[in-house]
Formats: sequence, C-alpha cells, structure tokens
Amino acid sequence: MSSSSSKQKATVRGAVAAFSLLASAYAQATAPTPGQPPRNDAPLGQFEIVGNSLVSAQQMFLGTPDKVYIIDKTEANPAQVNGHPAWAAEFSISQKAGRAMDIVTNTFCAGGNVLANGTWINVGGNMAVTAGGATADSQITGGQPYEDPDGGKSMRMLTPCDDGNCEWVLFGQMSTRRWYPTLETLDDGSIIIIGGAQWGGFVNDANQNNPTWEIFPPKDNDGPVNSDILQNSLPANLYPLTWLLPSGKLLIQSNWKTSFLDYKTKQETPINDMIEAVRVYPASGGTAMLPLTPANGYTATIMFCGGNDLQPDRWTTDWDIAQYKASPSCVKLTPDVSTQYVHEDPLPEGRSMGNLILLPNGKILCLNGAATGVAGYGPQDWAVDESYADNALLMPIMYDPSAPAGSRWTRDGLTASTIPRMYHSSATLLPDGAVLVSGSNPHADYAVDNVKFQTEYRVEYFYPSYYNERRPQPQGLLDQLSYGGPYFNVTLTKDDLAGDVNNVKNTEVILIRTGFSTHVMNMGQRMLQLNSTYTGNADGSAVLHVSQLPPNPSLFAPGPALLFVVVNGVPSVGVQVMVGSGQIEQQPTTLNVDLPPMTIAAPSDSGSGSGSSSQHNSQGSNSAENVAPRSYTALLVSALLSVASLVSLL
Repeated sequence: MSSSSSKQKATVRGAVAAFSLLASAYAQATAPTPGQPPRNDAPLGQFEIVGNSLVSAQQMFLGTPDKVYIIDKTEANPAQVNGHPAWAAEFSISQKAGRAMDIVTNTFCAGGNVLANGTWINVGGNMAVTAGGATADSQITGGQPYEDPDGGKSMRMLTPCDDGNCEWVLFGQMSTRRWYPTLETLDDGSIIIIGGAQWGGFVNDANQNNPTWEIFPPKDNDGPVNSDILQNSLPANLYPLTWLLPSGKLLIQSNWKTSFLDYKTKQETPINDMIEAVRVYPASGGTAMLPLTPANGYTATIMFCGGNDLQPDRWTTDWDIAQYKASPSCVKLTPDVSTQYVHEDPLPEGRSMGNLILLPNGKILCLNGAATGVAGYGPQDWAVDESYADNALLMPIMYDPSAPAGSRWTRDGLTASTIPRMYHSSATLLPDGAVLVSGSNPHADYAVDNVKFQTEYRVEYFYPSYYNERRPQPQGLLDQLSYGGPYFNVTLTKDDLAGDVNNVKNTEVILIRTGFSTHVMNMGQRMLQLNSTYTGNADGSAVLHVSQLPPNPSLFAPGPALLFVVVNGVPSVGVQVMVGSGQIEQQPTTLNVDLPPMTIAAPSDSGSGSGSSSQHNSQGSNSAENVAPRSYTALLVSALLSVASLVSLL
C-alpha cells in the first residue's frame, strides 16, 4: 500500500472521528425549557409558611423537581401510615402538601446521600425506642407502641418519583453500627460512609466510638477501615465534616482535628488543626464549599462559620451548656493549595446550628439556629424543656463571596422568621430558587404543649431578592452532562436578556447539588460554574456556548443535580440533569472541546424584537441562531454519512 493511500485513509478516518464527536454533541437529549416560578409576588427576603411536613424534618433532601423527602426519628407524630405514626414523608413543592411514607427501623440521626444512578440511601440510626425515647425491650421488633426495630446497622434506599408510588426499601445491613454517620458521594458515584457511634449519648466516647469508614457498594472485601482522625478526636467526632476534593482526596474535619484521606490507598494525613471554634456536631457550625468556577481554577475553598470554642473536657452535661455563647467566627480552608485555616468575615453574632445554603446567584444564605448552647437534648434541670440550646436566631444573613472583605455578610432586605428552628431543623434549595425550611424538635418524642421549642411541622419558603424577577428561559440545556467532550449551545432571547444583548456578558451556567440536609450539614452540597462563551445576535438574542464539566469527576461527583442559567444574578428555574454516566463506575472523561470566541453583533435596524414569544414556544422563534442547531445537526449528519462512504471505498 502506498504511503499516500495510508495518509488518505488516516485523514478520512480522522474526519469521521471529528464529525462523530461533533454530531454526538447535537444528538444528546435536551432538558425541557424551564418556565417561570408559580408566582411573581412573593414576599422578598422573607419567610412564608406554606404547608405541613407531616413528620418533623430532621433529615431532608430534594429528590425530584417537585418532591422533597423528609425523614424523622421514631416518635409519636400525629400523621399515620400503615397503622403506626409516620416517620417519613414526601412533600410536594407545587401542591404544598405531604404524603406520609413508611420507613423501616429507627432513622434517628442517620446519614444520607445520592448514588451516581440517582438512588438515595439512608444508613444507620439508633436503637428501637418506646414512648419518650426510652430503649425498647425488644430491639428486633421494637416493642409497643411503635414496633419499629433497631436501625443502627440499617441501609434504606429510595428512588424518587413524582407519581406517589415510590417508598423506602430496607435493603441490607452494614457490618457495624453507625449513629451520626457522614456520607459523601465519591468520584465513581459510590458513597463513603464515615464514623458514628454505636449506641447513644450526648457526645461520643471510647466505649462506643466507631472510628472507621466503608464504601457502598463495597469495592473489596476489606470491610470497615480504621480512621486515625476519628480515633483521636473524641468526644465531638460525630457527623465528621467531609468533602471530596478536586485532588480526589477527602477532607475530614472532626472536633479540632483535620486530615486528608486518600480512600484509594487507605492513607490518612493529618494537617493543621481547626482554629477558634469547634464546627462539628454538637457545636454545629455551618459549613459549605464555596462555588467552583473557571475564575478560581475550580479550586475548592471550604467555609466554616459558628459553633463554639469548647475543649474536649467541657463536653459534659453537668453545667448549663444551653446558655454558653456560640462563636461568631468564620474561617476558610483551601486544602489543595494550603493547609492553613484563614480568617473570614465573622458572623454578626455567635450562631450554633446555622445552615449555609448555596444560592444560584453565588451568594450563601445562613439561617436557623441559636445564639447560645449546642445541638442535643436531655432531661437535665438546666435544659430548656429538654433543649440544649436557647435564644433562637430568627433573622437570616446573606454572604457574598465577591464583596470586599469586611462587608461580605449583610441583612439588607431580609426579614426574620417567626418560627424558631433549633435542633433537628433542615433547609434545602428548591428549583425555583426559593429555600425550603422545616423541622425543629429538641425533644425525645413529640412535644407541643408547655414547651418553649415545640416539635415543628410547619414548612416555610424563603424568597431571595431575585425571586419575583422575570426568569431566563434558556433553550437547549442538556439533560445529561459529561466530564469533558463537545460543548453545547443554549439560546437566550432578548426577553431572557432583559432587553439588552450585552447582558449575555454577565451570564453564567450553574450546576448545584442541593445535598442531604441534616444537623446543619447538607451532605454533598456543591456548586460549579460551567465554562462558557457567547455569541450576541443583532436581534438582541444570544447563544451561550457551554462546556461540559471539566474532565475530573472529583470536582462534582456523578448523580442528579440542578442546572441554572443566571443572567445578571437572576437564575432560570433549575432543571434536573444527570451528571456523568448514570452508573456507579469509573466515569468516562475526555478533554473539553475549545469554545468559540465571544462576539456580539451590531444591533439590527429592523427592531425585530425578541425573536420569541414570552412563552418561548419553540415554533415562535425566527432567530437564525435558534434555527442553527437544527441545521447544524443536519449538516453534520450528512457530512458524517458522506465521509463514512468514503471510508468504505478505501
């Protein structure tokens, strides 16, 4: 065979490969075009009571665009299911109403997170109990009145649905008991299960400590792996704060200690101790990874706010801890760059049990909690009707990471809630950009009479300042994102850009996993901005050219997430997408295709308007850019077939 013939074949095959890559970008399924929120007259910066959760929201997560799943502990909730009190519920965002669900074994202080295939797991819990939280005689059946068995080793599974037919399934047992375990989704979509206690009590101790971690689904036959940091950080080492880092290692923060864990080599490396305050349960400071963006090189920075400065020997119940002032301290750590904690603007007041919720405009909402005390409850005389905390903080705070140092926290435009959200409260972002808040039950059982902080079922929505704005309605968002590969095009009309095509310069595509909310943590919560460029059109519309995720699954673990397009700080309604392959496996990665340059055409003289109706019916757009993806697809497929024919002739 001649060298020219070989080169010809190589050239043609290269062309086929290139066309295949491009055609695959257009062949991907697109998500439904997001619409508008259900209202445009919400009380901005305020909380609104919207419904009843049926069970107290000790644990909570967004499962579908319309369903939030709530998990409680075994107790005497008035709502019933299958002849006993309900301990789980499904709350419809659109209907503002709940459906009682049956969940088996005591889920008290369990942990949870989502697998790569979109299935949520909930693991661990505590012993079977009777009325008032007393230990039941039978741990196998649970005994009267609840007959709910021991949940310490339990593994529960739910695949969320919108038809009301999904239920929690008990699918196995761990090899060891875990009460207060942390779960973090890994880069292959499996989940690491970390720490916990075996039985119960205010804090952990050496007699019941479970200083181990394991992975589900299991990767080998090693079983639980010992952890030095969990062995050495007693007694405040429950729900250890854990994040998957871009490096592929895990950061674990427990009591005053901090370590890296390389779960693949099973090696831990201690780093600098936490400063100023304990952040882990029961000090319960708020924590969040700041947004990962192209501007910061997708470098992870984690913020810790509040908690308290108690030393290990002070975690006892023989003094009035409920009146001990919480810390206002905030610190940050950028662990893949430096292991040194650095100071951040402090909170306006000390706060324990304050949730930090990532908003699609890049800001962080801090809400819930108390000015004094800690998480927990008990029968001591000094306790506030059992609560180990007092002086509820009803006023939220907003953090802006882009603001100058010294002015990043603000209460401008914010109004206080009327409901104390103490121990066992939770919060989660919703697709429309509101925040759902529920829970609070610092009691051993259901308690609503003659107590300062009652068992709460009231659900609130908090409405950020952008809520009533006309939302972008981007067309062309994909329903599944990959780690690298071809970019995709997203169309924005003139209306989406508020009448000015130059607003495309301040437009971002944001991916958020809202996480599993419990005990002030949102396990797995993460925000990543996709890289993008733009083409502004003469008719006032624009096309965003959007990269897939960077080819590193450790930046954002595979599984479901919300995708937003944010124009001048106003987010579209988030659409649920699948990140990665949808399977628990080593995720396929490839280099990102380079994006086109950023351009904006000169305005046309015709004054043609937005090129699309406000409903964004796909038939109502005459913009050439809106038609382009369809014609590009036809051209690409035609070219692919033509070149493939050439190959067959060689």
